[in-house]
Formats: sequence, C-alpha cells, structure tokens
Amino acid sequence: MIKKLKKLGLKLTPQRLAILNLLEGNTKHPSAEEIYKQLKPQYPSLSLATVYNTLEVLARAGELQEIRINADKRHFDPNPAPHTHFLCRICESVHDLDAGPIEIQAPYNINGYLVEEFTLYFYGICPGCLERERSKNQ
Repeated sequence: MIKKLKKLGLKLTPQRLAILNLLEGNTKHPSAEEIYKQLKPQYPSLSLATVYNTLEVLARAGELQEIRINADKRHFDPNPAPHTHFLCRICESVHDLDAGPIEIQAPYNINGYLVEEFTLYFYGICPGCLERERSKNQ
C-alpha cells in the first residue's frame, strides 16, 4: 500500500494509509462519506476533502473503481476490473453482481462508435430486502 501511494505521488499520511486499509478487500462499496464517518473517530484531523482527494487520485490511476449507480452518492470499489453492480432500491446497498459473460469487450466498434469502456448497472431488490418483504406479506 505504501508503494501504491508513493507511485501516485501522494504524501504518506496515517489518514491516507487508513483509507487504503479500509478499502483493501472491502466489498461493501463505501461512499466517501461512509469512509469518512468510519475513520474520523480514530483520525480526528481527517477531513472529508482528504478522503475525496485520495479516492479520486486512486480512481484516476485505475487502482479502484468509482461507481455512480446512485445519483445521490459516489461509491468506490477497490476492485478495478470491469464487473457489474447492483443497487437495491429498498436499502440502497451496492453489490457486485455476477451477471455471467458479457458479450461486449472494449474496445468495440458499434455503428462507427469506438467504445473504449462501459458500465453496466442493475437495479432491483437485494435478497435480504426481498426476504423481509416476503415475511411482511405472510
């Protein structure tokens, strides 16, 4: 992680290392605000701007994926490999969704348009919320 920050030209601060540690292997797709709230008690000098700046630098460098599945929040995924995401319309949680093989692979030409990258989002109800809905209706 230290090499990653140095490679990107970021100053090595305890706050930035904490952000990387929190993201490492995280599958909850946290927003910058959620990361800030989680780390602020341990790092009182942490600012929301530091969280956003660190995440944006990491996203631009291809070290993580910015997910704009929800118009109200930007979520971040430490897995930069192309994959699909699912937003639950009830609890608003974001999940990785294995949608099986997707035929289009970038770069791809569609009617003269050169597609260099693409994003695919799914929306609906997650298994937990679906189960709660079913339980309420019984």
